[in-house]
Amino acid sequence: MTQRRALVIDDEPDIRELLEITLGRMQITTDSAASVDQAREFLASRTYDLCLTDMRLPDGNGLQLVEYIQLHHPRLPVAVITAHGSLDTAIESMKAGAFDFISKPVDLAALRKLVSTALQSSQLPVSQTPQLRIIGQSNVIQQLIRSIQKLSRSQAPVYISGESGTGKELVARSIHELGPRANGPFIAVNCGAIPRELMESEFFGHKRGSFTGAHQDKAGLFQAAESGTLFFDEVADLPLDMQVKLLRAIQEKSVRPVGAAEEIATDVRILCATHKSLEHEVNEGRFRQDLFYRLNVIQLSVPPLRERGEDIAILAEHLLKKIAADMDISQPRLSPAAMRHLREYTFPGNVRELENILERAFTLCENDLIDEDDLLLESHTGLHQPGNGTIQKSHPAKRSSTQTDYPARCAEFPSLDDYLQEVEKEILCHQLEQARWNKTLAAKQLGITFRSLRYRLQKLGLDDE
Repeated sequence: MTQRRALVIDDEPDIRELLEITLGRMQITTDSAASVDQAREFLASRTYDLCLTDMRLPDGNGLQLVEYIQLHHPRLPVAVITAHGSLDTAIESMKAGAFDFISKPVDLAALRKLVSTALQSSQLPVSQTPQLRIIGQSNVIQQLIRSIQKLSRSQAPVYISGESGTGKELVARSIHELGPRANGPFIAVNCGAIPRELMESEFFGHKRGSFTGAHQDKAGLFQAAESGTLFFDEVADLPLDMQVKLLRAIQEKSVRPVGAAEEIATDVRILCATHKSLEHEVNEGRFRQDLFYRLNVIQLSVPPLRERGEDIAILAEHLLKKIAADMDISQPRLSPAAMRHLREYTFPGNVRELENILERAFTLCENDLIDEDDLLLESHTGLHQPGNGTIQKSHPAKRSSTQTDYPARCAEFPSLDDYLQEVEKEILCHQLEQARWNKTLAAKQLGITFRSLRYRLQKLGLDDE
């Protein structure tokens, strides 16, 4: 195994000695520099696997070194050592390209974890590309992939912005899978789905007997994501009191379970996303500015599908292959007219909507060929309740009760897709009741194949009812 080498930059001899001893016990050879100029001389003459630098130096600062290394040695992970409480300085260094930071007085256990992660980052191959997660050949997607590759090597928090359905969680998973924490867990949590009264326990864990119903110790999300990545989806939905506690957990890199007397150190990378504008939420007083500043070290924008129209064909092919694999059947095809229709559509629901459209079209198509009419893009809400035994586009003069009260009923659901699924469920249940739960007869009365009915029931969770 090749001997690892690190460059330590600090003008305090005792700090340099502490770092040299700690790294030496990790079988890492060190060179020490006391100034920016001396550090540059070492960087010009030797190759390193890791760099640790203080922020305050006699002839400059660590931020200048971070920028210099990013320019001349972009694959070298550099971590900065900051004074206690200097969070702003740490954030600025990570925005400049620092791998991570550690505060004085240096905690040796935290230092060893940081060094191990940084060394793994320095050994990552250059050619890794998240093709399995990110599908597309458009310029905006290729730029996104390049950004993911770069950000995966850092430990800086990333705020992933974008409209609903663009694939923000896939981006987060790609960052995790390409980085040095890939062997650790990836824990995704929807911040809007956790009841407020359970939030602190879910995030930080609790001790047995700390509240009614706490019959045993429970690890929180931070502990579950130890040595991995914690992804906060829809982070804008966090209540203000929880935002304060999350901010402290991120700043201190430790959590205190409910009912515990002491804090527990954590080692996780934080990624977050929301379809809302966090800047707007901050201006409206619904999101803390200090937490936004901490999460928004690096912002990564995921483009909507309408800005990457050349990717629709390859995305459709990928999604149809996935649908066929889930059903263990032959893959359906799109007719030229259907593909043209998809390319002309604006997809307000983005990739998630494309997937739903293809799933619906797949259940309606004949002979595994999806035609233009199977897409039902003219009116997504135009489904009759079963009266004549068919599913068809509605006529303006014959509106069903479901359609008539659409605005009121739709308001009960988080999204249009959820509303449409509920309408579809009502139609299928009604027809199955009419057919006394004879699925073959119900499929015939609906004018669809038995395979299509089975797929719909399976998708909606009705197959065992």
